[in-house]
Amino acid sequence: MNVKKGSVRIDIQVDSKTGVTPEFVKPSAFYQESLEYPNKWILDLWKFAKEDTNRVTFALKVGLACLLVSLLILCKAPYDIFGTNIIWSILTVAIMFEYTVGATFNRGFNRALGSVLAGIFAIVVIQVAISSGHIAEPYIIGVSIFLIGAITSFVKLWPSLVQYEYGFRVTLFTYCLIIVSGYRMGNPIRTAMDRLYSIAIGGVVAVLVNVLICPIWAGEQLHKELVNCFNSLADSLEECVKKYLSDDGSDHPEFTKTVMDDFPDEPAYRKCRATLNSSSKLDSLANSAKWEPPHGQYRHFCYPWMEYVKVGAVLRHCAYEIMALHGCLHSEIQAPYNLRCTFQAEILNATNQAAELLRSLGKDVNNMKWSLQTNLLNRVHSSTERLQRSIDLHSYLLTSSHERQDLTTRPQLEFKTLSFNQKDCLAHLADQENNMTPAVPTELGRTISVKRQHKRLHSWPSHEVDDYGKDENVDIIPRMCTLESTAALSLATFTSLLIELVARLDHLVEAVDRLAKMSQFKQDCTI
Repeated sequence: MNVKKGSVRIDIQVDSKTGVTPEFVKPSAFYQESLEYPNKWILDLWKFAKEDTNRVTFALKVGLACLLVSLLILCKAPYDIFGTNIIWSILTVAIMFEYTVGATFNRGFNRALGSVLAGIFAIVVIQVAISSGHIAEPYIIGVSIFLIGAITSFVKLWPSLVQYEYGFRVTLFTYCLIIVSGYRMGNPIRTAMDRLYSIAIGGVVAVLVNVLICPIWAGEQLHKELVNCFNSLADSLEECVKKYLSDDGSDHPEFTKTVMDDFPDEPAYRKCRATLNSSSKLDSLANSAKWEPPHGQYRHFCYPWMEYVKVGAVLRHCAYEIMALHGCLHSEIQAPYNLRCTFQAEILNATNQAAELLRSLGKDVNNMKWSLQTNLLNRVHSSTERLQRSIDLHSYLLTSSHERQDLTTRPQLEFKTLSFNQKDCLAHLADQENNMTPAVPTELGRTISVKRQHKRLHSWPSHEVDDYGKDENVDIIPRMCTLESTAALSLATFTSLLIELVARLDHLVEAVDRLAKMSQFKQDCTI
């Protein structure tokens, strides 16, 4: 074979018997995975865009706005008027264009105010510097840049002015660029005016494209986000309670692995956790919605967007209780399954009524119609009172005293508290196995039977109950009854959290009622 001059030829020998290529010639695992990445990336992008089509709409609108301002440079006539300063219009569109209309207005206001202030300061300082002569001019400009940078950076940290932080930043860099470029290029006043015109053109194009072409309103996003919070809490509550009542302890995966996998079998739990983390998102949407003009269903000025934030705060207050219920579901100490079944009807009834109330409130907010929730609220309170009465009537089930009393008063069993040595117990069992005699219902045998029943019905302690018999002269029955009481009391904790959630629903109804009145929701006459 002919080889080009200056090249290196490497011959790789392949095993003639097996026909296997050496390992170092095979493609690496990283290379093989990289071949699969494009398909995975495309699939992930498709899912991401499908979750919210407004993301694609926003991207296309930004591209269109950038194209429109670029025509001012590509066309000769606008470029002859503004020159290279027209580039500022492209920069303005890229910085000012936001996802929602309200955020764009907010960013545009800060951009316009900062640019105007920067232009005024620059023109005043340039006039003072020019009148001071060529020697003092650069010093005046340098000192002014230092003062503007220090003042704007300090003032934007003031708590009440944090929302205008972008405006102060725009003032700083616009002032610096105008005054420095004007000093070198000459005719600084004309340079400042041309750049202000370019910024105004970019701002107008960004606002028009965002408002007129498939607008994405922050108010509607806030409205939908709040409604989703109601439904998420209802779904999470039902999911948690049903799993708690149906868990018989037969299948308990490793807790650490379950936590790391983020509870894959509980999708509503992740929604509830998202509700807890929605505070910053609701605040941001509410601040953006205040800048939007009346539109759609929100047709009056000064719409009470902050009331949505207050309702969201009460919802998070309820979500804390649901997360506490979820903690009881995955706690190490669990009540016996048969004890949970005793109160199953009352717990399910209270849960269903609370979830129905949450969904009803979310439906009213979604439809912007207010209906009196008196009937639903009364049913929730009635179901909770039945649960409280049931716990009060059967409170003896949550302690071990009743079991101890039953065991000691049955004449046919003659069951007493025992003190025994574990070695004697094991020796007795060995003798029974060697002699192959039928088991005699002795006190020792009944003690072992009770211990085995404890291990089958109770989840705590997690290690074998036999370990408690290592110490000599230990009273097994009282110790076991104490452990049973601790496990049974976890059910009381679960029910008390559920009752507390119902109590917090009263505040949620009041918050929604206040939102309906201030937002002028229509009265629903069907209920």
